[in-house]
Amino acid sequence: MDKKFAYHTIIVESFSPHSTAGRHGEVHIRPAEGQFYPQHLFVECSRRLVTDFPVGTKFRMKVKLTDKLGGGEFLYSYHGWPVEVVERA
Repeated sequence: MDKKFAYHTIIVESFSPHSTAGRHGEVHIRPAEGQFYPQHLFVECSRRLVTDFPVGTKFRMKVKLTDKLGGGEFLYSYHGWPVEVVERA
């Protein structure tokens, strides 16, 4: 199956990127090291993961690779899906 259309359950983490140019907020979500996707991809998901938990918290969630027209690739997880806290920072 083409990975662009497949959902994968991975561990992600909140982090503060060096540059937030073109992004909303100071804290973002990315795949944790060693996961199916590289760490340079951002994850679009529920905002509560960056507002309700400390930076560096790790979560398990279902994501898929997608892109916006001309906007580049990113990972998407539906905001209503369950998310498991794996490790609190």
